[in-house]
Amino acid sequence: MGKERINLGRSGEKIATGFLKRNGYVILERNFSCLFGEIDIIARDGESIVFVEVRTKGSDEFGLPMESVQESKQRRLIKVAWSYIKSHKLYNAYFRFDLVSILVRQEGKPQICLIKDAFWVS
Repeated sequence: MGKERINLGRSGEKIATGFLKRNGYVILERNFSCLFGEIDIIARDGESIVFVEVRTKGSDEFGLPMESVQESKQRRLIKVAWSYIKSHKLYNAYFRFDLVSILVRQEGKPQICLIKDAFWVS
C-alpha cells in the first residue's frame, strides 16, 4: 500500500471520527485489531455499540468508497466485532455495523456519507 493511500486512509478516519462525534456518537476505540483484522472505529450510538468501517477515496473514477466493502470484508469485520464483544463481555449489547464513506476531492470539502446498518450478521 502506498504512503499516499495510507495517509488518505488516516485522514479519512480522522474526518469520520469528527463527523460521528458531531452526530452524537461516543467514540470508544479506534483501530481495534485482533487476529482476524481491524475495525476502524468502535462507538456508542444511544444504546447500540457500533462497529464503523471507514472508506476514503480521492475520486470516484473506480466507484464510490462505499462500494468497496464486499462480502468478504464484511465477514472479516463480523469476526473482529465478535472478538471485541467477547473481550469486553458485551454479550447482551445491541450492536450494528455502520459505514462512513468519504470522497476527498482536491477542489473542495470532503463528501461524507453515513450508512447506518450497512450490513447485518446472518
